[in-house]
Amino acid sequence: MPSPDPSRPVRSDARRNRDKLVAVARAAFATADGTVALEAVAREAGVGIGTLYRHFPTREALVEAVYAAELDDVTAGAPVLLGTLPPEEALRAWMDRYAAFVATKRGMADVLRASVASGRIATPATRQRIVAAIGTILDAGAKAGTLRAGADPEDVTLLLLGVFLSTASPDEGDAERTGRMLDLIVDALRVNR
Repeated sequence: MPSPDPSRPVRSDARRNRDKLVAVARAAFATADGTVALEAVAREAGVGIGTLYRHFPTREALVEAVYAAELDDVTAGAPVLLGTLPPEEALRAWMDRYAAFVATKRGMADVLRASVASGRIATPATRQRIVAAIGTILDAGAKAGTLRAGADPEDVTLLLLGVFLSTASPDEGDAERTGRMLDLIVDALRVNR
C-alpha cells in the first residue's frame, strides 16, 4: 500500500475517521486485559476494517498514534489546569491525568516495548515532556507560595513512576491506593504554613 502524500491535505471526513479510531482505541487499550481486536476498534468507531488499515497499516501504527495522542493530552494539560485551579490542586488533577495515561499504556505494553526498542518512540523525549509539565506546575506553585520552591520535577516524576509501578493492577483497591499515594506526594510538596 503506498504511503499517503504528506503534502496533500487530509479530507475532513478522513480526519474525523482517524480521530474516531484513535479515541476508540484509547478507551479500548485503557480497559483491556489482553490484546485489543482491531476489528472491534473499527466497529466501535463506526468504520470498516479497511478504513482502519488505511489510517493505521499495522497494530503498531495504531498504538503509536494512541500513545502520541495521550502524551500530547497529558503534557498540554498542565497549563490548562493552572488556568483554572490553584497550583496544588492543578498538580493533583494533573497527576490523575498522568495516572490515566499510564493505565492506557498498560494495555499497549508489548507493542510499546517493541516500538521503543526499534526507536520509533523515543523514551527520553517522553520523559522530558512529562518532567517539563510537572516543572510548569511546580514553578507556579513556588511563585504562589503554595508548593515548595526548588522541588526537582525529575524527582517528582520518579516518585510518580514508583507509585504507578507499585500499583500496576487495574484492581479497584489499587486505584484507591494510587489516589492515596498521589495525595501524599502533593502533601509532601505543599509549603507548611
